[in-house]
Amino acid sequence: MTSKEAKHVVVIGGGVIGLSTAYYASQQGFRVTVIERLPAQRDGCSFGNAGMVVPSHFVPLAAPGMVALGLKWMWNPESPFYIKPRFSWDLIQWGLKFWKASTKQRVAAAAPVLRDLNLASRACYEQLASSGIECGLKRNGLVMLCKTQHALDDEGAMAEEAKRLGVPAEVHDAKSIASIDPDVTMDVCGGVYFPLDCHLQPERYVHGLEKAIVDKGGTLLWDTHVESWQFESNQIRAIKTSAGTIEADQFVLCAGSWSAENAKQLALNLPMQAGKGYSLTVTQPKQLPKICSIFVEARIAVTPMGQALRFGGTMEMSGLNEDIDPRRVKGIIKAVPNYYPEFRVEDFEGIQPWRGLRPCSPDGLPYLGRTQRYNNLVVATGHAMMGLSLAPITGKLVSQLLIGQKPDIDLKLLAPDRYA
Repeated sequence: MTSKEAKHVVVIGGGVIGLSTAYYASQQGFRVTVIERLPAQRDGCSFGNAGMVVPSHFVPLAAPGMVALGLKWMWNPESPFYIKPRFSWDLIQWGLKFWKASTKQRVAAAAPVLRDLNLASRACYEQLASSGIECGLKRNGLVMLCKTQHALDDEGAMAEEAKRLGVPAEVHDAKSIASIDPDVTMDVCGGVYFPLDCHLQPERYVHGLEKAIVDKGGTLLWDTHVESWQFESNQIRAIKTSAGTIEADQFVLCAGSWSAENAKQLALNLPMQAGKGYSLTVTQPKQLPKICSIFVEARIAVTPMGQALRFGGTMEMSGLNEDIDPRRVKGIIKAVPNYYPEFRVEDFEGIQPWRGLRPCSPDGLPYLGRTQRYNNLVVATGHAMMGLSLAPITGKLVSQLLIGQKPDIDLKLLAPDRYA
């Protein structure tokens, strides 16, 4: 289907993936309508995240050892990973698929794909910044900070794997890692520096996309819910929403953690669990690093956002539940002084925690591509903790699919029908 035949594209989901998709589709000449269930003044997963662009993250969430680590952590509500006790057949099935995917062979196959996606996305961000979508992109790299020698050894092995894949990485002891970012005091054994990683301010990127889409004639429908789909044979004809029925030539499903519910209406199987993450943004931090970092053992991401400093982390599996669990927030706060000793628990008093639901597939890879059931539907969801990192390349690849062009990256492992 060419862009001339498919003039109108409806994008379901107005998060960072949906807006990136709408932006690139509009650049291809499509008339775009974005449907978002939240109001324009929203605070979903695309806003309070760590804002990292991470070529260093080529290992999917489903990896060897993660099941054992998850079982160890899941009984502690302050730990980096927590499953809220509940009976859920979807969760059980998802867990079994996660376990089956957590193999060395699967990781080895996925690593080059994630590397290519992240490097291409980094290039997209640079192009977008040069074209006027200013998002505060900082090309300063990322440091993985380790408290223990054991963790440093593990990260050192990962650095070797990164270099084998063509991703630069440097292993440093405590003294040399401190010299990389002298603006913050660290209490660590050492760390690994990934110079190609970047960070940005997510809300600036989102608002920049919104403006660019509208300037191109696109429509953004806020506070609009999907009610049902109208389809005939192997084509979707229209979507019925709370704002009325909308017809289109092509549709893109990128509704984040709510994508699985939409998919069920289309008889598609997209196994998904919402992984709740939390963050706290200190507006006047005692110290302000120039480089974003990850506290390895605590699984906490730290990102300078202008003159503010954001601390984010945890993976809480509790369904489509957006409540804030203070125990999860407490776990983040307690860990910070262990790595940044100038900070105190009291520094976080009065700060309103943010939370967002990350869409997690069982194998840790996004769902990206066309489905066999409908020839005018593209799925782009399930990015887990790499939604912001992979947003622009996802949008670019979807736009290529919409015009019938072969994608720049092989999407075979990301096929949305892989659990059909």
